[in-house]
Amino acid sequence: MLRTATHSGPIVTVSDDDGVATRFHAIWLRDNALDPETRAPGNGQRLITIGDIPADTTISAARIVQGDLEVTFQPEGKTVLFPADWLADHAYDRDHPRDLGRTAPSITTWDRALTPPSADWNAVHANPRAKRGWLAAVAQYGFARLTGGPVEPESLLRVVDLFGYVRETSYGRYFEVRTEVNPSNLAYTGLGLQAHTDNPYRDPVPGLQILYCLENSAEGGESIVVDGFRAAQRLRAENPEGFALLAHHPARFEYSGSDGVCLRSRRPMIELSPDGELVAIRFNNRSSSPFVDIPFERMEDYYEAYRQFADIIDDPAMGVAFKLEPGESFIVDNTRVLHARTGYSGAGSRWLQGCYADRDGLLSTLAALDRVQPEAAE
Repeated sequence: MLRTATHSGPIVTVSDDDGVATRFHAIWLRDNALDPETRAPGNGQRLITIGDIPADTTISAARIVQGDLEVTFQPEGKTVLFPADWLADHAYDRDHPRDLGRTAPSITTWDRALTPPSADWNAVHANPRAKRGWLAAVAQYGFARLTGGPVEPESLLRVVDLFGYVRETSYGRYFEVRTEVNPSNLAYTGLGLQAHTDNPYRDPVPGLQILYCLENSAEGGESIVVDGFRAAQRLRAENPEGFALLAHHPARFEYSGSDGVCLRSRRPMIELSPDGELVAIRFNNRSSSPFVDIPFERMEDYYEAYRQFADIIDDPAMGVAFKLEPGESFIVDNTRVLHARTGYSGAGSRWLQGCYADRDGLLSTLAALDRVQPEAAE
């Protein structure tokens, strides 16, 4: 609840019950006004453009009405009410973190000590609270398991139905992960695979990957997941200059294993937002193409950092390992969590199906659950 409001030209200052003062600019408040002439009541989309707002917008009156802020803008003579909770949620008059490679507050990084987050198939399909918990685990940790599902082909598509839509690629709506003769991709062999993110040669990369187990009687073939953000944090702590090299210079990735397909991308292995927040990892030795965007005098340093990053990723202390049983699946945030598998023998069988989806669908469903069914978040 707000207690006081003062204004001076283009700035209004409010204070709350604790005496904390927060400032807002007139142009910002006018652009974000919540009245029905500015925002569509049904979906909240803005109905005006920045050009519709007078460049000389200022504040002629500001007062507290039942704990909320009421502002009158000039030269329009328009009065708008701003709820105190809304202002608190969107306050920008604060210190903004600038440390390079930080993670968002909602993210928890992890290593081998993590107990894999898991949910039950029937529960997430029937109970919004269970579904919300499963989605929240993916958002927080970058992966989660799902157990007790049906042992039927294409069941993985029902996993995606819980939050969004399959992202179809050159591999189709989904793909088979089992031994093939003359495979187009090393994933279709019994070889072990180094921890990697999928499809770094796409732009954008698929945000989520789902792997669903239908058979797994082969010797070996354990799944391993590694938190790429934790690996990047370790690199930053051990070699800040190497971290900066991998973050500030683009790597290159390419795939052309199928007729009519030649995919290429140019993105850093460690991607940061403009203000330094860690937002994505791209790491896939099989799909790396020659690095040509690093200055000549830094190439050896770049490779040293690349090797160190790989060593951290391969460190057994970083990986969480588990063996999927038929009817079990796991989902990974492919912009963050690397996945691997141990090799497996020709005895028995190992059959997984995989597909991709977009992160925005999962995050949207999670936000909608929190908004429409807040009790599910308790």
